[in-house]
Amino acid sequence: MNIACGVIQMNSGRDREENLRRAGELIGRAAGGGAEIIALPENFAFMRGSDKDRPAGEDLEGAIISWARETARREGVYLLAGSFPERSAIPGKVYNTSVLLGPEGEIIAAYRKIHLFDGSIPGGEIHRESARVLPGREAVVAEAKPAWMGLTICYDLRFGALYRRLADLGALIIFSPAAFTEQTGEAHWEVLIRARAIENQVFMIAPAQQGNHPDGRRTYGHSMIVDPWGTVLALIPEGVDVAVASLDLKKQAKIRKAMPFREHRARIGENLI
Repeated sequence: MNIACGVIQMNSGRDREENLRRAGELIGRAAGGGAEIIALPENFAFMRGSDKDRPAGEDLEGAIISWARETARREGVYLLAGSFPERSAIPGKVYNTSVLLGPEGEIIAAYRKIHLFDGSIPGGEIHRESARVLPGREAVVAEAKPAWMGLTICYDLRFGALYRRLADLGALIIFSPAAFTEQTGEAHWEVLIRARAIENQVFMIAPAQQGNHPDGRRTYGHSMIVDPWGTVLALIPEGVDVAVASLDLKKQAKIRKAMPFREHRARIGENLI
């Protein structure tokens, strides 16, 4: 069985309506190219500049996810709304939440980003995501009709145990929508995406932000789709664009049978890894 999957690369800014308009056009292009599953990047509807631009959180019934539901329904596709600021019970704090929609516009799964990016890049940007975002606590796998799909967001990519957990829960496809900084992306993005695909024998779907954003923030882009052998099936090096690739689930099954990592891990026991 083959599934056509599309990744969308964006350059989102402060104007939510313009971001959504552009995202809608790109989703239409991907669907027109045959994509059955389409993934948007992290912060697709709004890329924060200064703290003064901090968006108020929305519920899953709010404007952003309502737009995503209608778009998925209109195009008849599975749509990953990469991430949006979800309202929390704590004033001034939101969750960074990814939502998977079905082709009828139904919400299949929602995932709150677990690992928050608090880091100082040498000679570059300082990020304190935890200053405005609460961490999620639960690994999420969606039982979708084409294949079970795991949800992650950006900085999660550095924590291999989460991806192993998603694979153990049955994920054949794992999303990693991102807004990787230009510096860390150049050094680590592709190698991490390919490593997560290889070690868990999953398809990695990684849509990203790219270019200049408010207040001088720069993101790396290089949105990609990688198969369980680590082969890059599709890549968008730069700019705002769409890429579509075919996911061969039969090939994935053959790889897993030929190299049964999970059986080998169980044989020696987790404590020895």
